[in-house]
Amino acid sequence: MSSIAPASIPTKVDPKLANAWKSKAPQDLTDAEVLAMPESEYMKSVQLDFFKHRLSALRNELIRSAGETTEHLREDTLLVPDPADRATIEEEHALELRTRDRERKLLKKIEQALALIDNGEYGWCEETGEPIGIGRLLARPTATLSLEAQQRREMKQKMYGD
Repeated sequence: MSSIAPASIPTKVDPKLANAWKSKAPQDLTDAEVLAMPESEYMKSVQLDFFKHRLSALRNELIRSAGETTEHLREDTLLVPDPADRATIEEEHALELRTRDRERKLLKKIEQALALIDNGEYGWCEETGEPIGIGRLLARPTATLSLEAQQRREMKQKMYGD
């Protein structure tokens, strides 16, 4: 598969969007403008800078959120005499900690994606070497597999288990 956009998605591009990347800073581009870029610009400096900025912003947001969780957990640890209220607070804490654990795993994937950008390997399927595609990377900037490779992996996991 050498095409970057899936065949089922029409690739009609607004001419105003198609050239926006030439006059804007990568961090100022919109998703639509990045999607409208020509295939010849796939994972060249503008797109790499765009995704690096997006991943860095996501990383910073997750780190900020983790700090808020720490403060929130400290505030709520005051003595609560009512057992029902105490159980509710403990359940909320457990849910918040599970969420932070998922975010911790996402943070690790973000760091790996940033390393791939620095190595010039970002945007290419680790299994097939083909382009992952801008649409998929906009939806999941930490993706390391093309949609087809991910579907194959999920099918194998479903058939054979982990």
